[in-house]
Amino acid sequence: MASASSSATSSSSIAAAAVPTKATGLQGPKRRIIYVGLYETIAIIVSSLIFMAIGQKASDSGVMAVAASVIAICWNLSFNYLFEKWEASQSVKGRSVLRRVVHAIGFEGGIAAMLIPLMAWWFNVSLWEAAVMEAGLLVFFMVYTFAFNWGFDRLFGLPASAQALTE
Repeated sequence: MASASSSATSSSSIAAAAVPTKATGLQGPKRRIIYVGLYETIAIIVSSLIFMAIGQKASDSGVMAVAASVIAICWNLSFNYLFEKWEASQSVKGRSVLRRVVHAIGFEGGIAAMLIPLMAWWFNVSLWEAAVMEAGLLVFFMVYTFAFNWGFDRLFGLPASAQALTE
């Protein structure tokens, strides 16, 4: 009987020891700066190419891609701060596929609301045409955002808000 209770104690001690008390991986402002820098560098290149592929001038495409990136950086920092604040309050930790999908939809929906009017003005097209352009970008960026976040988390670790930590 004594050996059964001591092995139960050992198992719970091992399980408790496996859960870190401090967040692991890249954290804080350094994490956000690296995340945004990598994400937006790729986004500027791809956006410029997409705009040129649909017939926009290279100079207009590049300027629009950079402007969209600046807006996206501000939105990214704000959205991810709020998302991680919400995420930290959740009882279930980690980033499930559903949580990643919600993150991608929330981010891309917000950025679309800001970029459609800007693209309509910059490219001198109707809001409908800008919405169609944005829809094409949205499909690409939904997949890109999901994949980038997944890859980033695998490479640099989950943010503290998504880690199960002991107190």
